Amino acid sequence: MRSIPHAPRSPMTTTVAGRTVDWLLEARAANRPKHPFLVWEPFADTGRTWTYAEFARDVAAVAEGLRRRGVGPGAFVLIHLDNCPEYVLTWFACARIGAVAVCTNTRSSQDEVSYFASHSGASVVVTQPSLVSLVSNALPDAKAVFVTDHNAGDPVAAADLPSSSERFAALLDNEPGPAHRSGPLDPALLLYTSGTTGRPKAVVWTHSNTMWAAKVNGSHVGLGPADVTQVFLPLFHTNAQSYSILSTLWAGGTAVLQPRFSVSRFWDIAQKHNCTFASQVNFPLRALANRDVPERHSFTRWGTGMSGHPAEKTFNVPMIGWYGMTETVSAPIAGDLLVPNRAGTIGRAAPQYEIAVLDAGGEPVGVGETGDLRVRGVPGVSLFGGYLHDEAATAAAFDELGWFITGDRITVHEDGALSYADRSKDMLRVGGENVAASEIERVILSVTGVAEAVVVAGPDPMLDEVPVAFVVARPGAVGSVLAEAVLAACRLNLADFKVPREVRIVDDLPRATLGKVAKNELRMLLRSAAEGQLPGK
Repeated sequence: MRSIPHAPRSPMTTTVAGRTVDWLLEARAANRPKHPFLVWEPFADTGRTWTYAEFARDVAAVAEGLRRRGVGPGAFVLIHLDNCPEYVLTWFACARIGAVAVCTNTRSSQDEVSYFASHSGASVVVTQPSLVSLVSNALPDAKAVFVTDHNAGDPVAAADLPSSSERFAALLDNEPGPAHRSGPLDPALLLYTSGTTGRPKAVVWTHSNTMWAAKVNGSHVGLGPADVTQVFLPLFHTNAQSYSILSTLWAGGTAVLQPRFSVSRFWDIAQKHNCTFASQVNFPLRALANRDVPERHSFTRWGTGMSGHPAEKTFNVPMIGWYGMTETVSAPIAGDLLVPNRAGTIGRAAPQYEIAVLDAGGEPVGVGETGDLRVRGVPGVSLFGGYLHDEAATAAAFDELGWFITGDRITVHEDGALSYADRSKDMLRVGGENVAASEIERVILSVTGVAEAVVVAGPDPMLDEVPVAFVVARPGAVGSVLAEAVLAACRLNLADFKVPREVRIVDDLPRATLGKVAKNELRMLLRSAAEGQLPGK
């Protein structure tokens, strides 16, 4: 796959022609060689700081190491790592040689990793000791498996590695070679995201997409060369990559990378490095709200899902709302940095996109009304490049006028501000992770004794939502045994955050028009139970 077939060769692509992740890194290495770019703050070992020049040198070395092992333009490299410097080095190295970085969730099951590899065609993997067994079983025919010397900063004793693997450090022991000149619409990243049916979709980001994300996301929050971004959200998601790493690189600032969010280490690291910005989601905010906030810190703003967040006063940090998806690359809706924002909203339509909020008939909704959000931009530049190997799904993601159908519902206010309402798609939001109910239902329906199954979101005080399964048993199946079998199958085949928190065996399911399961009734049942209005079972 060398380019995105459906992406238009529009005049807009000329604004990013010749600009890639590698171009931007080399530019920063030239004009800010001694400025710190990446600061690694592990929890159990000493960290390290790379200047722009040092980081560019290591990226070029890893790129040459991959090239010498047969990775070239158009090849797919699966990165199955928790947050660590090797993650950033690898995907920047892929961009340098024209390869495509396949970013996968480390909480994925062996079955899921096997699917990611077979679907993308990735035969080269970069992983860590704690995951190498899973990866090797998922990709028994991998051409190469490179393993870090630690687990997200936690040191490990020397371990026996599969015969097809070698240490990641070997990639650094190479003299830099020439960079590949990628085209603006050549693929650079592959990000798997939950869809509403079947397996996760593979969202393609082009080189133009990466540059768009870097420039536009940074502009929303005014990142500059003096800023220090604290990065703790997982790098296998677009949030950490585009809202933190890429935008910091564009600004010429510094990124402080943690293995993961830690409520006990957050403020210590923030104060140690005088962090000025962070991209936040609900779970860290809720966890931090239960801890003491230092009297003084250096944060000047956070980006999150709501402007004027109720916790602003608690943390003494202005919060700018924004809304985005993997498919929208950056935030098509965002708050304003320098003027007041309507509290509780996700912001206003960003000037880089067109926004429409439509009723069921396709007409714009009125003030105070809620409708379906659609976004229009340029595929391969300001919108994703398409779904890999799925032209039908790519086409279905857009309406006849070229608007991207987000699947989210938005409320319009009289001042032009927009509030997030809910989803129109059958999706769950589990602690910041998007989960398709259909993914879980597919596994449950494979269990012997299951006649019918549906999964809906149940409320959770920390994670917002968690999956709950309602299962109709076949005659002769024992309810308690079946429930355990369902959970066992889910634990084996799904990432842990997708495993139902509860399996309810029921005689029948509520029905709506044409016999369709009325999932809304099940959601209301769970919500009422959580509020203590009904028994929990």
